[in-house]
Amino acid sequence: MHLKVIHGWRDIEPEHRGAAVALGEFDGVHRGHQRVIAAAAVAAGRLHAPLGVISFEPHPRRYFFPNVEPFRLMTLDQQARALDDLGVDFFYVLPFDAEMAQMSDEDFARDVLASGLGARHVAAGFDITFGKGRSGDPEALKRYGETYGFSVSIAERAGDEKIAKYSSSGVREALKAGHPERATEILGRPFAIEGVVVEGQKLGRKLGFPTANVNGGDYVRPRLGSYATRTRLADGREIPGVANFGVNPTTGLVEARLEVWLFEFDEDLYGQTIETDLVAFLRPELKFEGLEALIDQIGKDADAAARILLPEI
Repeated sequence: MHLKVIHGWRDIEPEHRGAAVALGEFDGVHRGHQRVIAAAAVAAGRLHAPLGVISFEPHPRRYFFPNVEPFRLMTLDQQARALDDLGVDFFYVLPFDAEMAQMSDEDFARDVLASGLGARHVAAGFDITFGKGRSGDPEALKRYGETYGFSVSIAERAGDEKIAKYSSSGVREALKAGHPERATEILGRPFAIEGVVVEGQKLGRKLGFPTANVNGGDYVRPRLGSYATRTRLADGREIPGVANFGVNPTTGLVEARLEVWLFEFDEDLYGQTIETDLVAFLRPELKFEGLEALIDQIGKDADAAARILLPEI
C-alpha cells in the first residue's frame, strides 16, 4: 500500500506535513467524496504537494450519540484501501474526543489544519460543517484559509439523473430498503462487509451449505434477507456465493450477522478476514416451518444468485 496512515494532528513528522487535503468524514468514500478528493488532487499537483485526506475516529455521530444504532459503511482498513486506490499519500485519522468536540471552527482551522498538519490547501464539499455546534461552513473555511495561509476549494453537489446527491445517508437508505444496486451506484463499488470469520451454529455444514460467518459489528444493517455476493479471501481469491444477513429466526435467534455460502468451496476460514460484496437482494429473511423448507429455499437462493453472478452458466 502506497498510502501512509497518520493518527493524530500533533507532532506530525515534517515529511508528513504540507499536504493538499480533503476534509470530511468520508464514510463510504462514495462518488461525492471522490469529487472532493479530486479537487484536493488538482491542488496537490499545482502546489507540488502530497495529497492528503482528513477523517475522524470515532465517527462524530458515534461520539455524540454512543448508543445510536450501527451505521458505518466502512471499517478504517476499508477506508484506507479505497483512498490508496485514489492515489492518496497521507490519511490523517484525527481523534474525535472531548477536545475536538469543543473546538470552535476557527480553533480547528488554526490549530489542526494550519499549525498541526501544515495544510497548504483544503478541499471540502459544498455542505461542509466543522467546529463546535457545526458553526463552520464553506465561507468560513475560505476566510480562515486567507488568515492562516492555506487555499480552499469547495466541490459542488455531485449526483446524476437518478440520484440528486451522492451521500452516505443515501447509501444507508438504499441498503436498509434492500437496494444494494442503488448503493453501488452512489459508492462506485458494491457495499462490502469485512470481518473475521467466527464460529456459528455449524448447522449449515450439516445441511450441506457450510457458511463463513462474520458479525455485523458497527456496519449499517442492510435489509435482513438473502443476497447474491462476491467474497474476497485473505489470499486475494474472489469467490461468488449467496449469503443471509439476519438473525436466524428458524434455527435460533442470534445477533445480526452475515452468513456466506461460497460456491464450490470447502476450506477452513475460521480466524481469517474476508470481505463480502452485497451484489443483489434476493428475498427478505423468513422463518421456515422446518429444516426441510429452509434447505429447499437455500437451494433456490443459490440458483438465483448464480444466475446473477454467473450468467454464462
